[in-house]
Amino acid sequence: MCFHPQAYSWNSTYYVQAFKNMDIANTSKFLWAIVAAISFSGLLSLQSLYFLMWKWRSTKSHIVELEAALAIALKQRAAERTGRIRAQRELRQALLGGKNLKEGNVVAYPMTPIGTVRSCFSTRNGTPRQPMLVSLARASLVLSSKGVPAESLDGLLKYSHCWLLYVFHENTDLPSLWKQPAHKDFKAKVRVPRLEGGKLGVFATRTPHRPCPIGLTVAKVEGIKGATLLLSGADLVDGTPVLDIKPYLPYCDSVPESSAPSWVQAGGEDDVIAMASVSFTENFATELAKCWDVMGKNSLYSSQVEIQSLVEQVLSRDIRSLNQRQRPHNGKVVYHLILEGINVSYSLEQEGVVVVEGAALDCSFKHICSRDTDPRSWRHLFHKS
Repeated sequence: MCFHPQAYSWNSTYYVQAFKNMDIANTSKFLWAIVAAISFSGLLSLQSLYFLMWKWRSTKSHIVELEAALAIALKQRAAERTGRIRAQRELRQALLGGKNLKEGNVVAYPMTPIGTVRSCFSTRNGTPRQPMLVSLARASLVLSSKGVPAESLDGLLKYSHCWLLYVFHENTDLPSLWKQPAHKDFKAKVRVPRLEGGKLGVFATRTPHRPCPIGLTVAKVEGIKGATLLLSGADLVDGTPVLDIKPYLPYCDSVPESSAPSWVQAGGEDDVIAMASVSFTENFATELAKCWDVMGKNSLYSSQVEIQSLVEQVLSRDIRSLNQRQRPHNGKVVYHLILEGINVSYSLEQEGVVVVEGAALDCSFKHICSRDTDPRSWRHLFHKS
């Protein structure tokens, strides 16, 4: 059979001639076939259009249902928030004993410390009266394991310093203050060491004996190890409960145009508590070495040399109380200072000349041997300062 391409190509003359040769019956069938095809195509189009319209109406109905559900959810959330705020307000009023602050009623707010300080200052005696005066001072703030996760410290390393709010937990009048939170009997004026016993209003000083025994200090952030914050320069006694930590912001926390009375200036000839010199005897070095052999592994410091430097810096200012300074003395008087669990003994040969004579482990001071973590794994972080 021979293949002719012309038979399968489009040739209008051929098809027109074929149409003319059709009889009337075949022509009628052909036309009806064309009409049926067109009708069927239109029917399919109408069916597709109907399906699209149905789909659109169904989607629109679903959107309306979702919008209604969202409106109900938002209304319920608003109601829950209103109820929660009302419940919080009622709880707060219950804690305050039904007193209204707007009416000037005095109330008490219970607070739980977020952590405890482990400091090189074993007792109140020798603890600096202001922060950053003893730059070699070291401390670790261990967050409470109940409700204060280590993640709370994330980001704090980006700041050089931080503020600490804490409680003067070693105040002798603390128990009576808790029983009388209305501050009826607190002393409005206190004796100021730098004024040689002169008195000032309590709010013009930084005395720990305040109506609310809350302290504020600044410290250098040295590092973070788990739930432990490493600090230097802090004026905190060991065991101090901390209420809050806030980053130090130089742009708003530093006030260049600030002023203060001349008697509070530290350093220089006008510093009434600055000592002339601090020296050490050979006996002190020998006894300090013996103490270090026992407590060195649990110390915040890496060597006995660092401990001696700390002692020198602490004693560069007169740490004695006002009564000790004003009390008349006949003969040599030996004073004591406890740092890192080491009882340091010293004396004053003449005005402003300190001689450090001995060192012994303080048997009554236990925490140095039972710190929460082993300082040897992170105390090297202090060296970067």
